[in-house]
Amino acid sequence: MRVEARAPARVDLAGGTVDIWPLYLFHPGAQTVNLAIRCYASCAIETRADRRLVFLSQDQQIRETYESLGDLARKTSALPLVRELVLFFEPRRGVTIRTSSQVPAGAGLGGSSALNIALCGGLARVTGKRYTRTHLLEIAKNVEAAVIRVPTGWQDYFPALYGAANAVHLERDGVKRERLPLVFSDLEKRFLLCYTGEPRNSAINNWEVMKAHIDGDPKVRRNFDRIVTIASQMRKGLLANNWSDVAELLAREWDNRKRNFAGISTPRIDRMIDRTRKDGTLAAKVCGAGGGGCVVFLVAPGTKAAVERALTRLGGQIIPFAVARTGLEVRSS
Repeated sequence: MRVEARAPARVDLAGGTVDIWPLYLFHPGAQTVNLAIRCYASCAIETRADRRLVFLSQDQQIRETYESLGDLARKTSALPLVRELVLFFEPRRGVTIRTSSQVPAGAGLGGSSALNIALCGGLARVTGKRYTRTHLLEIAKNVEAAVIRVPTGWQDYFPALYGAANAVHLERDGVKRERLPLVFSDLEKRFLLCYTGEPRNSAINNWEVMKAHIDGDPKVRRNFDRIVTIASQMRKGLLANNWSDVAELLAREWDNRKRNFAGISTPRIDRMIDRTRKDGTLAAKVCGAGGGGCVVFLVAPGTKAAVERALTRLGGQIIPFAVARTGLEVRSS
């Protein structure tokens, strides 16, 4: 049996980090707004005639072999997410798992969560375990937290599972996804995505901010109040197709986010945003936790190509911006 699965990464526009439990419980009305993009993490899983487990990471150029599940349980792995998911799903036969990703390392696009969802979907199919997408999200979230050893947020799993544009409402009676009925062609004309070439560590940045919040830092808590308000307004601005409001809110979100932790921005990110204003940049913010990775830019109509050229001259790598209409896809043969 061969199973192939893929899931899209995401661009977060507003409300990131507040999606980590229990931060959102302190901020009524908390939500995050994000877009699934056609930048995928994928896996291919083939069952074997023996009990052997073979892991192949195309991106990291890693190959590991284990004689059985018991052998895997006794050893550590350079691919800990794959290891933990295989131990959870417990395939009855050996498997060969190949993973790959179109997401640059440390991009801030939720690439690890997208791969997590792809692996969950693929392993569920191989093992014949029938989980709902809601249940797969719980599995992926809990396994990722166990791997990185710090709390994880909710927002990355929804675009990976469902695609499209999302508002993730973080409420006391549960976390709920709202599919935003946006015109994706408008988004694709106005947004662009640039990888700065500087990978970042989201676990460290998010953990520092979370600790400051839990410790009662009044500045961080006020910033989160503002970020929650901006996310709510961002949802409304997008639904109303009000691009002047969206630009203002994107800029405000970035300004407030930088106040949370000194390492969230970098000189290169600041330079890219400032120097492309004359080419058409209206607003921009780092994706994910910051400290490097990707920056999403909102540009004036008709200026996208000029801004992309300017960013390339500044050493950036343009990632084609297109909204993924669907999320997790699993095929078997």
